[in-house]
Amino acid sequence: MRVRILYHDHCFDGAASAAYFSRFFEARYDPGATFEYTGLAHKASQLFEDSLFDGDVNAIVDFKYSTSPRLDWWFDHHQSAFLSPEDAEHYRHDTSGQKLYDPTYRSCTRFIADMTRQRFGYDGADLAELVDWADIVDGAQYANACEAVELLSAASKLTLVIEGVDGSKLVHRIIRLMCRHTLEEILADPQIQEAWTPLYERHLRSIDMIRERATCSGGVVFFDLTGMDVEGYNKFIPYYLYPDSIYTVSVSTSSFRTKVSVGSNPWARQEPTHNLASICERYGGGGHPRVGAISFPIGAVEEARRVAGEIAAELRQ
Repeated sequence: MRVRILYHDHCFDGAASAAYFSRFFEARYDPGATFEYTGLAHKASQLFEDSLFDGDVNAIVDFKYSTSPRLDWWFDHHQSAFLSPEDAEHYRHDTSGQKLYDPTYRSCTRFIADMTRQRFGYDGADLAELVDWADIVDGAQYANACEAVELLSAASKLTLVIEGVDGSKLVHRIIRLMCRHTLEEILADPQIQEAWTPLYERHLRSIDMIRERATCSGGVVFFDLTGMDVEGYNKFIPYYLYPDSIYTVSVSTSSFRTKVSVGSNPWARQEPTHNLASICERYGGGGHPRVGAISFPIGAVEEARRVAGEIAAELRQ
């Protein structure tokens, strides 16, 4: 049996969710199954093409819901899990018992682990380290900003590789290794070590770029990385540089979108009060209450800057 797993690409929790689901399906349904992975990224015009669902069994983990009749399994934990009210209504009428959603979970990996144990009797006890770190990484449960930015753990180092590497080939290798190996063992893989060194150097440069471009006013860190040679950055850097901040708003570009990122300081002395997912949803984006994003088409820099300015002004109030 060929299983196609669509997952949130360049995301530690997305990769870990794909690995955990693979182990679950293998153990409960087909020990001889072959697994193929497709990374999905949030885009300005999000669509699920029929060609994505080319497996004998198809699953989506840690990503938005699809109404495709070929979708067999779905697990997600984002507040903004549905592309439209019609999609949400379609989910509510599902009777398969294999499409599960709970936005109260910090990580999709933990959600999958709990649901597959409670509903299907599967306990991937040897994957406990993976589940715990997915919760820490995706739920921003690091002890402090230094731990997150100075990359003191194997998980944070792997997160840098997963988030920063070009393409999805190496991420797929990491997913397959996650199914059977500890994070330290995965990090020692020669291909991952080869990717790590230049990515770490780029990480250090991104800290300097944000330091040069960021301003902090009214508890909100704001910076614009458009035109800079950086595609993605460690989301905790603003709080590392401005520990007294509450929120961050940034504009950046990549090969497939212009992006506004909105986040809140997990270690803020003052409790964040805004639901960032709800704010981003007003502009066509989404996320979690404490972190969200909005995707714009390539080249829509001025529109992204306008929206980022509006959000920053709202958060300063």
